[in-house]
Amino acid sequence: MASGPLRVASIGMGWWSDVLADAIKRSDRIEIVSCYTRSDDKRQAFAAKYGCKPARSYEEILNDRGIDAVINTTPNNVHLETTRAAARAGKHVFLDKPIANTITDARALTDACREAGVVLALGYQRRKESHFRWIRKQIDDGVFGKLVNAEANISRDRLGQFELGSWRYTAEGMPGGVMLQIGIHYTDVLEYLMGPVKAVSGSLVQLVLPGENPDVASLLLEHENGARSTLNACYASASEYYLMNIYGKEATAYYDLHQGLRWLKRGTSQVVPVPCEKNDTIREELEEFADAVRGKGKPEMEGEASTRSLAVLRAGLKSAREGRRVEVAEILASD
Repeated sequence: MASGPLRVASIGMGWWSDVLADAIKRSDRIEIVSCYTRSDDKRQAFAAKYGCKPARSYEEILNDRGIDAVINTTPNNVHLETTRAAARAGKHVFLDKPIANTITDARALTDACREAGVVLALGYQRRKESHFRWIRKQIDDGVFGKLVNAEANISRDRLGQFELGSWRYTAEGMPGGVMLQIGIHYTDVLEYLMGPVKAVSGSLVQLVLPGENPDVASLLLEHENGARSTLNACYASASEYYLMNIYGKEATAYYDLHQGLRWLKRGTSQVVPVPCEKNDTIREELEEFADAVRGKGKPEMEGEASTRSLAVLRAGLKSAREGRRVEVAEILASD
């Protein structure tokens, strides 16, 4: 691998491709040199905005030896096809979550990258937020004692803010709707802080948004350590809101979007604010990917971890559909 910035091509020109490209522009470790999407207008606009070459086809990118890696924000249902092609061409892949829509596809693309010897990293930037890193350190240091419960909420207002035909808002493109699209961020954080999830009970409903996908989801998560967590994800709220409360036998942490992080220790009655400087999580995960390509460490969220993360959501979908508690192991064995 040559020295200097990692030379990448962006594929899939949706709004998130711009978010990732903006983060790349804030880094000196990565450089966007090419881009491709089927829409010529979107391709040309992206190339002009980020100063890269618009490729005439995906094959052109795959055959370009000057490109080290692919930043993949294509629709979920083509993650396998696009990632496997990149791996076969010797290109490393940074793939936006979820890894795929099915466990079968997730495993296949993970295997393809492993067999080709290329790095596969998944975009799960929420777990990198400074307040969650602070909580995790306290947990690791034993300050929280036995973990017993957590509650989370990730809500956004999407009324009138999306294209009805977009793959992100169809049952085929994003099965489970809001649960898979943004709920997965906080199921990941809950697993990061509370430990792996063993079983899920889920409920979905469509209350406000048009189309065919649920806009409100609720999950009850049973962690392997016995703790219980609840997650509510919503696209039908009046505004954006995030909440994550972690309860241990010896301490409790409270985080929300507007008040930041606070915590309370057993035997005290004073909630203490915890100053946490906002960090550039998306740039950090992309630089982590670049370092892994250079042989410096591994991605925090790679194929196997992201497949298991998907299985938690798939268990929630099956639970909501069948009206029963579903173990994650069942999904991993059959989905």
